Amino acid sequence: MWHSAVPRQFRYLFRVGSKKTAIFEACVIGVVSGLAAVLLKQGVGWLGGWRVYFSYLYPAWLVLPAIGLTGGFVAGWLTERLAPEAAGSGIPQVKAALAGVPLALNLRVAVVKLISVILTVAAGLNLGRQGPTVQIGAALAAQLSQWIPTSPEHRRQLIAAGAAAGLAAGFNAPIAGILFVVEEFLHDFSELTLGTAILASFVGAVVSRLLGGQGLSLNLQILSSRANASLQDIPFFLVLGLLAGLLGALFNRGIFVSLAFNRRVLQLRLPWKVGLAGLISGLVIAFLPATFRDNAGLREMVIGGESSWLVILLVFVVKFVLTLVAYGSGAPGGLFAPSLILGSALGYLTGYAAQTLETSVGIPLGVDPGVSSPTTYALAGMGAFFSAVARGPITAIVIVFEITMDFNLVLPLMIGSVTAYLISDRLVSGSLYTRLLALNGIHLEKYQEAGGPWSELTAADLMQRRVETLSSGMTLSEATQAFSRSHHRGFPVVDAGKLVGIVTQTDLADPSRRPTNKDEITLGDIMTPQPVTVAPTDPLTHVLYLLNRFKLSRLPVTEGQKLVGIITRADIIRAEADQVTAETKWGPQAEPSYVVYQTRSPATGRGRLLVPLSNPQTAPQLLQLAAAIARDRNYELECLTVITIPRGNPPAETFVRTTNSRRLLKRAEHIGREYDLPIHTQIRVAHDAAYAMLETVKDRHVDLVLMGWEGKTSTPGRVFGTIVDTVIRQADCEVVLVKLEPNPSFDRWLVPVAGGPNALEGLQLLPSLLTLSASPEVQVCQVFETKPSFADLQPLQQLVQRLSTSLDYPIGLKPLWGKPIPDAVLQLAQAEQCDVIMLGASRESLLRQVISGNIPEAIASQSHRTVILVRGAITSETSAPKL
Repeated sequence: MWHSAVPRQFRYLFRVGSKKTAIFEACVIGVVSGLAAVLLKQGVGWLGGWRVYFSYLYPAWLVLPAIGLTGGFVAGWLTERLAPEAAGSGIPQVKAALAGVPLALNLRVAVVKLISVILTVAAGLNLGRQGPTVQIGAALAAQLSQWIPTSPEHRRQLIAAGAAAGLAAGFNAPIAGILFVVEEFLHDFSELTLGTAILASFVGAVVSRLLGGQGLSLNLQILSSRANASLQDIPFFLVLGLLAGLLGALFNRGIFVSLAFNRRVLQLRLPWKVGLAGLISGLVIAFLPATFRDNAGLREMVIGGESSWLVILLVFVVKFVLTLVAYGSGAPGGLFAPSLILGSALGYLTGYAAQTLETSVGIPLGVDPGVSSPTTYALAGMGAFFSAVARGPITAIVIVFEITMDFNLVLPLMIGSVTAYLISDRLVSGSLYTRLLALNGIHLEKYQEAGGPWSELTAADLMQRRVETLSSGMTLSEATQAFSRSHHRGFPVVDAGKLVGIVTQTDLADPSRRPTNKDEITLGDIMTPQPVTVAPTDPLTHVLYLLNRFKLSRLPVTEGQKLVGIITRADIIRAEADQVTAETKWGPQAEPSYVVYQTRSPATGRGRLLVPLSNPQTAPQLLQLAAAIARDRNYELECLTVITIPRGNPPAETFVRTTNSRRLLKRAEHIGREYDLPIHTQIRVAHDAAYAMLETVKDRHVDLVLMGWEGKTSTPGRVFGTIVDTVIRQADCEVVLVKLEPNPSFDRWLVPVAGGPNALEGLQLLPSLLTLSASPEVQVCQVFETKPSFADLQPLQQLVQRLSTSLDYPIGLKPLWGKPIPDAVLQLAQAEQCDVIMLGASRESLLRQVISGNIPEAIASQSHRTVILVRGAITSETSAPKL
């Protein structure tokens, strides 16, 4: 698919090896990352300039808090709604992605990160823009690797190059960008990795310097002339490193205290937490000297020594506290710039104390020229404090050196940065970013030591539990009919609950397998007895070995001789796709749900139908549909309401009010009594509503889930919405989605089908649902690309004939062609004045809809009719019908 989108004259670039394409890719990554860094800098400068301007034009105590609250809220809302992975600095997320954690890293994350950081920093929250450029560059590189498919290892190298280019562009420091990625992320010095990162960093820094000027806007001529160091400075640089290490460790601990406070005490949504942090920052800055309103001017004031030591001390204390407030809220923004300004303030204070000591007691060693100026200490302090916080002493030294280009600073930077690193690591060991990931439930050790998530998968994780089987006594003609009715190419053969063999289409067609001395051939005569099997606890590596060793397409999963599931190559491919496309949510990981209320009826049904309830307006209609299905199939009703809580709160320990949920379940019990159905109810407290539903499906052995659906989604990357997508992907039972219109009617039904053996996918529930109307009418249609021939219409006609024999209602037939599927279906529904449109789909077809257009959503969002989407139970080889 991607190849056809590339211009013909450039296609040769993608046919050669990765080493040759790496040059082109690194240049593209560097240019795009540099442009993003320039846009970020200019956006922050422009919006931040207006903020400062209005603070002088109107009362600062009113303007600054208002802008902080508004900008923080909007940034938090964008992040929460569109890309939760864009919260914070973004460096932990990149580190996780490079370690193999399935976190989203794409163009959506990059754009949201860019906009939200502009809003956050410009609104006055004390965070930086340089750290986020790492995630932006990595996300843009990851998107490039998706547009131009490549190997997983090469994709990892591209993401690392994007991260390096982002940091290089943020600071105009290409060497620092390379070293940070190697020091913090990869620990990889291979030729391709280093070469790609070096070229991308260089290009990103050049683009940023040409278009955006200096990274930190320092007055370099003044600073270079003041930077110097002497022998007498060494003890004071050691003291500076010691202080930076102690305070850097305290700063790191403060970050986790602030994060815990926001999650466990405030318990607000992200927009309100970030908005509150902006409000507090604005209030504090409003009552401080006017120089505190502009971070760039404040940084030059500190380094240049243009204020008294009391003001510099105030800068350190205020920035220290406000950075913890801002970062703890989850606001998009980095710690690099705050660390540098804190370090410069600490260094200036140390240098001022050294000069004061020299003036008071004289020069201890009597060596000229005496201690250096506070400016030298301020620059050395930038590297020392950065090293203590980020735990990257080499990166810290190189960043400050590349900013100033002053060789006189190398020795002070080395002494201060290494000392600070050793002290801080002694007090609080480990990388800040690794510990931030662990706080969010992502433990890199599991991926690094165990070889990634694949090493933990077992046969039980991959197998399909619902398996269609045949018996060994079935005749050959009966088996042929079973194959013709199914999309499976093979069946396990089970007698008395025990696996005795396996039969495939090849076995049926092979005449050499048929005995010549029998009149009636059975499956027992042609099946493969004692097939190769695996146990549920066998690891994926063993499953793959058996599939490849014996050239098999499927493996039964057994406990002893009992068949408990089956694994096909399609299941492994599907699991791989889920692993690649699955996105670990950023934030504390969800814990199991907790049942706080339940009722039980006699378990007299043949199965269970789960109805999640949340909306009192649509609950009666949903329950009416569920009751019709349950009565027809002799199912019990299982009604569920889920109360969601923040992920920082344990479900079993959080107090919740269940009044509204109980009221909703009482209505469900009343409807169950009307239909004379066994009905069970429960209320679960959960971090994630979808996973609470999946837990209920598993715990209560649910056979069918019927749930409401809005008919559209605005969530990026989702087909039906966050909750519905998760249930459809992971629930192995039948799933029915219903988009209800106000005061729905169920008289006139339109059922689009695709023909063939899968056409009945959406029609299996039709007989029970038609009981909702006294005189229903059904119209079956199929959409063709061109005008169908007589042969094309035969499967559709046979389908209508089978429906007519099983139903006592009028069944119409309508072939359509020449129009897109949604348009054709909607126009026919309008012409026939249908009340309900019923669509069938398998699990795999949903993935196709993402590529070719979400057909169910297109129909549901544009139609003012009830839409029902049916996804059949997932068996070992669920096919993908075309709508």
